[in-house]
Amino acid sequence: MQTLESAIDEFRTLLDGAPLAHLTEIDAAVQVSPTGARWTRKQILGHLIDSATNNHHRFVRAQIESDFSMPGYAQEGWVDTQHYQNRPWQELLSFWTAYNRHLLFLMEQTPEKHHKILCRVGDDEPVTLAFLMVDYVRHLKHHLAEIVKQ
Repeated sequence: MQTLESAIDEFRTLLDGAPLAHLTEIDAAVQVSPTGARWTRKQILGHLIDSATNNHHRFVRAQIESDFSMPGYAQEGWVDTQHYQNRPWQELLSFWTAYNRHLLFLMEQTPEKHHKILCRVGDDEPVTLAFLMVDYVRHLKHHLAEIVKQ
């Protein structure tokens, strides 16, 4: 499994490097969902905003609440309710970028003694806060690759 330190480095590189620059070049294609795809590029980026929102709560609350537990979230419902498809691409990208820069800062500032805090999300088995942070970066990369390949 990837270490939290290497995930943070990867996250920083992603936000400062070429992958983000490539996303700024995407234009009209964001409106179209490829055959068989669940979401358009805008909806995928919206899903990543929702993921940032939910994980932001997890990353903070795990450090300040004893016996941290939080429900999962209805991903389809979040995307549908927020109508990301109707927002300009650059607005979504700017919001996603700013939010993720904040999450990167939060991850960098999390004391090592908090890395092993156990967290329960939904009905899943408890995992450490460090696991949630590493998994967030993995999930982010997965969906960014979907946006780029569309």
